[in-house]
Amino acid sequence: MTDEITHARIHPAIGVARLGNSTREDGWFLGPETPDPEPAPVGFYKDDTGAIRRQAVRFRLYGCTADDRVVRELTTDEAGVAIEWAVHVANSKAAWYNFDLALDIPDMQGKASARRNGTVADADRPTLVVDPGRKTLRAGAGGHVEFTGGSFQGVPVPLGRMHTDEQGRLVVLGGTGTSGSPGGAPLKSYGNNDGWYDDTSDGPVTATLTLGGREIPVHGAWVVVAPPNFAPEVKAVRTLWDLLYDLFRPADGALDVSFARDIEPLLRRFCELQWVNKGYATHHGFGGPEDFLAPELLRRLASPAERNRELRHQVLTAMRDHTRDGISPVPWPWIYGDAMASRPRSPLQYLALSDTQIAQLIAWSKGEFGTEPWPGFPRRIEDAPVADQPGLLDRAALDFCLADAFHPGCEVTWPIRHTTMYEEPYRILHRPEGEQEPDYGPQLSAERALGPDGPLHAQGPGDLTRWMAVPWQTDTASCRAGYEIKVLPPDRYDPYVPTFWPARVPNHVLTEDDFRIVNKEGGQGSSEEEREDAFARRASWLRGLKGDYPTQLAHAVKEWYHFGIVEPRAYTVGDGKYPPVLQVESVPGFDLEGVPLERNLVTVHVPERAALDAAAVGGLLDAAAERTGHDTEKITVGYIDKLDPFGEDAANGGGARPATPQP
Repeated sequence: MTDEITHARIHPAIGVARLGNSTREDGWFLGPETPDPEPAPVGFYKDDTGAIRRQAVRFRLYGCTADDRVVRELTTDEAGVAIEWAVHVANSKAAWYNFDLALDIPDMQGKASARRNGTVADADRPTLVVDPGRKTLRAGAGGHVEFTGGSFQGVPVPLGRMHTDEQGRLVVLGGTGTSGSPGGAPLKSYGNNDGWYDDTSDGPVTATLTLGGREIPVHGAWVVVAPPNFAPEVKAVRTLWDLLYDLFRPADGALDVSFARDIEPLLRRFCELQWVNKGYATHHGFGGPEDFLAPELLRRLASPAERNRELRHQVLTAMRDHTRDGISPVPWPWIYGDAMASRPRSPLQYLALSDTQIAQLIAWSKGEFGTEPWPGFPRRIEDAPVADQPGLLDRAALDFCLADAFHPGCEVTWPIRHTTMYEEPYRILHRPEGEQEPDYGPQLSAERALGPDGPLHAQGPGDLTRWMAVPWQTDTASCRAGYEIKVLPPDRYDPYVPTFWPARVPNHVLTEDDFRIVNKEGGQGSSEEEREDAFARRASWLRGLKGDYPTQLAHAVKEWYHFGIVEPRAYTVGDGKYPPVLQVESVPGFDLEGVPLERNLVTVHVPERAALDAAAVGGLLDAAAERTGHDTEKITVGYIDKLDPFGEDAANGGGARPATPQP
């Protein structure tokens, strides 16, 4: 067996960087390189001015043999290794199509999405694309290469920069969270705001590699520059890695299920959502009726004994099955799905776990699982065997991203689940540099999007993020929990669940003030009852936004970096009455004097014509207060097109429309 290197691969195959507005030289950090990195210290994610630090992604090269065994990481520390990196990111959101719903679900069949900025003439549409061009950097050359040169309708829009570390690995930083409208267009939508741009981006990462004087073929990677992660230590119950693992796992692949490796981490995710959503805190959180981490319950769940079979089975059957459950919001997880709408019509109104996750739970429920200890993931990538490092890097990048609701999502959206877009598992197929994509016309139908000449094949710069909200802040401000749905009886309404994306965009958080009461800090001298109240209390993460819904969108675009970041804090009292680690919201930068903790707790969607009538809004606010049982100061009333994908509630019938045949 020879160890001759015949080709190399860049890992992570899909790397994720995140926006931040810190301008300090140290105002960035490396994103996770294993699925379980060391927690960051308190205050890590913002600098001392309150600005958010950018998350960078580091790409590495691994040499492989002809039979695809990983030999070693290739760095410039090794004699005879020369690397030239190339990155081509772009932002083409404004030149793409509206996001209504995922075009690959039954709800969109026979429908189409119109172009964004549809009044811009074909000849001028290139001005809607921010494209700085392909940038190169020789490893070890020093300095930074800026992703500048692109613009939106004449306004320069930088998209970040790149440099190499001491070993010649590539480090990519994204933009600074800048969004704008050169023409001053108003913000009306969660995601389809004509005249607007932002500085998220994506594109291919390639390398020219010379090893001992010979050029080695390199399989390229992809970088996605996404919005900030406002709860960086929390994972979704179904991550992007879960989705792609499911996508590429052979249908007849055998499952070797381990409780410690497969089941306990999934159950733990339900519990960890307690730090970002009060519904989960009450039910699956510390001391809740389904706190899977409670020692005695966890002991029973981990046991394959027949006496615990029914307990395991009940957990399995509580998980959502779309065929069985229809549009019921009751099964787990309590998370919205791809087809979420104010008038539920589809089982995809809510999320289900992946097929692999369900198969693992079925095996577990039957007692067909291993009980052996599992050491867990290494905290540092360097501590893993070199053969394991590529897979860990790939998973680490995706494990902190969301899969569903693709409505549209936080980092990427529904096209990511189509194998036609991949060169190999987890590795995006690159469109040759300079090759033009077809013009799909004034609207993109579901059939064209999924067809052999559609956009779900080789990808070019900006192609993954173009489906996302523009600007991203308006979607972040719209992804709330417990949207009031009138098909439910009034006394069955819950303002906390279901929820959209609490693992990235929190809903309800434990504040610094309440943490100090729980942790007996600052000479509080609180009673046990006051501590219990403080631990149970959660503040609306969006309480810093003020005004009606459109005003809140504008506020979020301007002051997004003032949102708190949920961070781990040690419980130091030592009495065992609360978890050893609590996750706490950093102090927000908004002026919150006199603001109730639950402002913006309840969001009521109304027809667009009603939202435009101030007198009507007042009456709707009072009616919503009576219906929900919450004070008017906690309620936001407005037309939210995110909940109206078919335009049924809009004044002029917006949203998706029947597809029009193209000549």
